[in-house]
Amino acid sequence: MSTATTTSPDRTIADARERIDALDDRIIGLIQERMAVSTVVQQTRIASGGRRVNLSREMEILGRYREALGKPGTALAMTLLELCRGRI
Repeated sequence: MSTATTTSPDRTIADARERIDALDDRIIGLIQERMAVSTVVQQTRIASGGRRVNLSREMEILGRYREALGKPGTALAMTLLELCRGRI
């Protein structure tokens, strides 16, 4: 068995962790972008006489996350909504 073609468990783990870190960086960036877009939506809605929060829209988002990720997806969506619109 050649060591040049064999990957050690430590190297595999280190490589996978690097990928996870890169994915986390992308996820954080996307969340920050989502927060900025959500602020625009809220400000526009309020300026036009509407409410800051649209509960039917939030239910759609919760449903999408639950459908894609199961019950933990609902918790993730709730956290995401809180980050983007604040506590209600």
